[in-house]
Amino acid sequence: MTVRLNRRHLLGAAAAAPLAPAWGQFRVEVSGVGLTQIPFGVAAFRGGDQASQDLVGIVRGDLERSGQFRAVPPVTQVSLDETSRPDLALWREKSADVLLTGSVTRLADGRFDVRFRVWDVVRGQDLGGLSLPVRQADLRSAGHRMADYIYEKLTGEKGIFSTRIAYVTQGGGKHTLWVADADGENGQVALNSPEPIISPSWAPTGNQLAYVSFESRKPVIYTHELVTGRRRLVANFKGSNSAPAWAPDGKSMLATLTLDGTSQIYSVDLATGSQNRLTRSGGIDTEPCWSAKLGQVFFVSDRGGAPQIYRMSPQGGNAERVTFQGVYNTSPAVSPDGNTLAYITRVGGGFKLQVMDLRNNAISSITDTVSDESPSFAPNGRLIIYATKQQGRDALMTTTLDGRIKTRLASAQGDIREPDWGPFVA
Repeated sequence: MTVRLNRRHLLGAAAAAPLAPAWGQFRVEVSGVGLTQIPFGVAAFRGGDQASQDLVGIVRGDLERSGQFRAVPPVTQVSLDETSRPDLALWREKSADVLLTGSVTRLADGRFDVRFRVWDVVRGQDLGGLSLPVRQADLRSAGHRMADYIYEKLTGEKGIFSTRIAYVTQGGGKHTLWVADADGENGQVALNSPEPIISPSWAPTGNQLAYVSFESRKPVIYTHELVTGRRRLVANFKGSNSAPAWAPDGKSMLATLTLDGTSQIYSVDLATGSQNRLTRSGGIDTEPCWSAKLGQVFFVSDRGGAPQIYRMSPQGGNAERVTFQGVYNTSPAVSPDGNTLAYITRVGGGFKLQVMDLRNNAISSITDTVSDESPSFAPNGRLIIYATKQQGRDALMTTTLDGRIKTRLASAQGDIREPDWGPFVA
């Protein structure tokens, strides 16, 4: 079995560093229409022109990307701050259900005090707000926190706009591991290497990534502290070391190792380095992923003659086949609630993202592209990020689980691969 995402075999050396600013940013395009969306308005913030970031635009973009909100045109360009009650009747005429008002004030110490208030336009109620004193460099973060606040107030679920994503690019003879905001903006370099970097995987705490590097003349697994840039060699056993996946408690890691000659799945204790073999098939077992909710490990195996997705206990043992439709199914990812499996299936000569409802095994194809790779769920389970080609260009995409709302995060250059969505971080 050939695993598409681990197909490069080159040599070289990597350079790790704390997160460094990106040379460019992403831009977002949203397409599609959802069945039910909450119409919302955002008034211009008083003093908002002092900020180096378009806070109103950040909030609007975040909420629209979620697929559950729809922006309405502003009533007026006159700014509305958080201290006064707006004329909600004007916003009701625009069919807005929710309104965001606020202000930006430059503080004596150079920081910005971003304040906001959320209004229920239909009921005429004040839904509360916050004061967010932030450095200029953290203004985007303030925008994401506002969007999180609105999302949770209106849906009862935690917003994912303050989380981060990781992905890999290749271009100009260089491989780069990136970390960016959930909207794709504010990309920062975690690692540069002339040789392949693959399979980034977030730690449950959100402060580290694991990945596979080819700098040692074979694939080996490192962990990487994002703040300090400190790297630790985790798996450099005989043969190949690939496909890292953190355990939910962060104390161990699943990995595909070839200690006994064939690719099998092991659990590696991060404190001692000891390994425990979990699969014992005659085929290739790889791409493990955890479902903490289900208490199961999903993985890919060709033990039946072609790559399909299986699941087993975290202690190993008998595995149950999950996918039966299609002759080639890889790259499993399970939603946080344990209800949905996302994976890549081969259709003709193309590769498409599909989702399976694990409660009834119903399968849906949710993309119209044919070069999809590496699905990963947002930590609230409402969106999936994946890599693909659209109109001949490499792109990161997010999609709602029904495929109705898709967002393109287009990079300025480079071959974009293997995104992984980070966890909620306190």
